[in-house]
Amino acid sequence: QVQLVESGGGLVQAGGSLKLACAASGRIFSTYAWFRQALGKEREFVAVVTWSTGTTYYADSVKGRFTISRDITKNTAYLQMNSLIPEDTAVYYCAARVVGGVVTDRGAYGYWGQGTQVTVSS
Repeated sequence: QVQLVESGGGLVQAGGSLKLACAASGRIFSTYAWFRQALGKEREFVAVVTWSTGTTYYADSVKGRFTISRDITKNTAYLQMNSLIPEDTAVYYCAARVVGGVVTDRGAYGYWGQGTQVTVSS
């Protein structure tokens, strides 16, 4: 069974840090990404990493604060979030696709995790 399981969400004060993890089971994917959805808003792209080369790309809103990475030995992708601000509050979703490439369109991802809540207090 193919699964993506996120962990690491929680409540943090503004300026703090959190690290999210996305553990994949059942297969290895070529591209992993993080999206987020705030209450009443559409799901938006956050960051993406390619499995083979580790190429990354970020949304402008998180560039310089968030870092996406992957651990090939654990089949796990991570999102290190620093300097968090209240606007980062959202449910964060891990997504994966079989075909590689730096892709920011959520419609291109066929596999999704259940989501993990991140709340940043001011």
